[in-house]
Amino acid sequence: MPYVNIRVTREGVTPEQKAALIDGATDLLVRVLGKDPATTFVIIDEVEIENWGVAGLPTAEYRRRMATG
Repeated sequence: MPYVNIRVTREGVTPEQKAALIDGATDLLVRVLGKDPATTFVIIDEVEIENWGVAGLPTAEYRRRMATG
């Protein structure tokens, strides 16, 4: 019984995009591991941007630095 957890920042991921992520993750487990899609669970967690960090920085600060080069 595969369980896939996808975490994204809460920045406008559409229902269509979520459906595509669920379908794609399920398909990957079917193709690579031969898992039954009927018993494959995909959970999408949306995290507030202020609760996400990268490279030791809050995401908003990281993005500001990357934008200014």
